[in-house]
Amino acid sequence: QVQLDESGGGLVQAGGSLRLSCAASGRTFSRYDMGWFRQAPGKEREFVAGMLWSGRFTSYGDFVKGRFTISRDNAKNSVYLQMNSLKPEDTAVYYCAATYRSRWAEDSIDYWGKGTLVTVSS
Repeated sequence: QVQLDESGGGLVQAGGSLRLSCAASGRTFSRYDMGWFRQAPGKEREFVAGMLWSGRFTSYGDFVKGRFTISRDNAKNSVYLQMNSLKPEDTAVYYCAATYRSRWAEDSIDYWGKGTLVTVSS
């Protein structure tokens, strides 16, 4: 069992930056692939970024275009999402996710956090 607790969301102006954190409980954190999804108002949840358990491979949603960076610290049972050059369309609830399957489809996710709200003002 893994519990995920996101933090770091808030209100930021367009062009600004935020760093989201996800703290995980459970001794097997380092064996999970970790990722971030988001859900904007009235839209479906979408994949943002993911990193394999080894930390060697990452992937990003097409809309990221070099603005976001995912990282993890297995010693701290944590994964992070550094978001730069934020746009109003990045406004969403951001969810931390854990999976054993190395796939970033929603039905492949084993555990979800409760989410943290990011609001980007124009």
